[in-house]
Amino acid sequence: MTVSENHAAHGHGTGGHDGGGQGAASGGWTTAARMLQDASPITVPEGASAMTIHVAWEPGDPGTPPHRHSGPAFGYVIQGAVRFELEGEPERVVEAGGTFWEPGGDVIHYQDGNALGDARTEFVVTMMCAPGKPMLELVDEAELAERAHLRAPRPTSAPS
Repeated sequence: MTVSENHAAHGHGTGGHDGGGQGAASGGWTTAARMLQDASPITVPEGASAMTIHVAWEPGDPGTPPHRHSGPAFGYVIQGAVRFELEGEPERVVEAGGTFWEPGGDVIHYQDGNALGDARTEFVVTMMCAPGKPMLELVDEAELAERAHLRAPRPTSAPS
């Protein structure tokens, strides 16, 4: 789906958004952008602020300890591969050019580290934050133990 098809599919239409340039007249804007991620439904806290950050993990860096965000977060992997795990979902690896998102709120984000032991990983993430709440809140060991039943089964390593 192109961005313009998605724009129309979400009831936005296409009228009045041509920007007045030559590209708009030729329709090039309808194919210049490619949809990378379309998440729905999302809940954005009323009065939320947004922050976009660039994260660079050195080889093998485990990333941020288990945490949560007060609002949704949307990310794009620029280079390398991110080991990504949300509460209730199996761990996965998101490679360069891939996207990820998390709903925020009560959901624990277990992993966002570098899945590569020999190369740097970089990603950009836009996070929305509820007023008066921190953008990122670490989860303590007691809460992790209390919610262990909500975590997807962990991958097992093969015997050596």
